[in-house]
Amino acid sequence: MDPLFGKILEIFALPQVGLSTIFAAAFIGATLLPLASEPAVMAYTLIDPSNHFWPAVLVGTAGNFLGGLISFWMGTWGTERFKPEQFVKLKPWLDKMGPSAMFFTFLPVVGDPLTMIGGWLKLPFWPSCLWMLLGKFSRYAIMTALGVWGWHFVKPLFSL
Repeated sequence: MDPLFGKILEIFALPQVGLSTIFAAAFIGATLLPLASEPAVMAYTLIDPSNHFWPAVLVGTAGNFLGGLISFWMGTWGTERFKPEQFVKLKPWLDKMGPSAMFFTFLPVVGDPLTMIGGWLKLPFWPSCLWMLLGKFSRYAIMTALGVWGWHFVKPLFSL
């Protein structure tokens, strides 16, 4: 393993601070601030995939979900800031999908604004929470599994 990469993993993924780092990065990443939590999740998981996979996925999901709730809540207050004509193409889709549209808040770029728009449209809160939680859990579980699998696939290349 590259010594610099190993040192970065060591600093940011120490088991003592790994889960709190994942939570903070996932929480902030669910707002409109550009922060990716995936590197923290992967670094922590790769220390010991068999023991760290599910804690990393669950903590990442919790942080991202709670950050999404803040964005949803902020959207409910955004009636003065948003103008309906800004979302004329998106509104029919959201009206048709309803709370299940919140599943797609896991998507990069559009997911965070979608959360705020869901709050702005006053989508039903509890069903929106359920769909948002399912989407964010799916994202972390799939991305972390692919990352662990990919790392085991390319890891031998680092020892050349």
